[in-house]
Amino acid sequence: MRLVFMGTPDYATRIFEEILKEGIFEVPLLVTQKDKPVGRKQVLTPPHIKKWVIDNSLDIDIFQPDSLRSQESYEKIYSYKPDIIVVAAYGKILPKEILNISPCINLHASILPKYRGASPIQSAILNQESLSGVTAMMMEEGLDSGDILAFRYVDFKDIRVDKAFDILSEAAAKLCVKVLKDFKNLKSIKQLDFDASKCVKIKKENGLISFAQSALDIYRKYLAYTPWPGLFLENGLKLKELKLYSRDGKNSTIGSIEKILDNSIVVTCKEGMVEIVTLQAPSKKAVNALEYIRGKRIGVGDTLV
Repeated sequence: MRLVFMGTPDYATRIFEEILKEGIFEVPLLVTQKDKPVGRKQVLTPPHIKKWVIDNSLDIDIFQPDSLRSQESYEKIYSYKPDIIVVAAYGKILPKEILNISPCINLHASILPKYRGASPIQSAILNQESLSGVTAMMMEEGLDSGDILAFRYVDFKDIRVDKAFDILSEAAAKLCVKVLKDFKNLKSIKQLDFDASKCVKIKKENGLISFAQSALDIYRKYLAYTPWPGLFLENGLKLKELKLYSRDGKNSTIGSIEKILDNSIVVTCKEGMVEIVTLQAPSKKAVNALEYIRGKRIGVGDTLV
């Protein structure tokens, strides 16, 4: 079977690695997004999957088009005559012209039709899902609305997004190989659109929180948005590591230090309290919460900010 693979982040890399490891698929072309400037110094950085291919000296062509809608993109992908195009977190919607080249399979990080769109893992965490998973689906012009080929569930309770990506990429990798091997014998099923939900792309501002929120809301955002975009207050103070201390009980003061523990501080929220382990002030290095409050000369009863 001759494949073209389309993907960008490490989620896609793990799936790509599993396909190549099987040794029975021919993958002459990787399509990924353009290199992008990263960090304060805006260093031009390749996508995770491109770097992985280069680091492993693989004989695979890498194509990074500005747009998939161009004639160049169509001709490039078509020229490789793929039996199947495999897509995993590529980051852009495939136009009809590309979809018509050959069957396109997408490995989506949710149990469809729930959480169609760009942030299924974060959305599942925010909504306190105890189970999530991955779905292999046939691609069409709609957003993650194609027929389902197979799916796999994973345990999802109280998991941080970086760990969730690892677990789901592993599940997607195994599922993808199984689907490719059994592709001719699989019978797809249509999604139930009335049960569908959509999620949008995560932005920097999603990490902004206030202690006027409930402790549970802050904790769910911590799980969903760490390490990126991370949690931060209006004044720029970043909450790098925290735990849910209590979810119940309304507090007369908000954002005040309720307790000082051996390695952390407990701060009041609108409802409940969070335990903060690590903080980072703007333009400063991350420090333990105890070191931070000593430097500020504040303690129990004082507000954190």
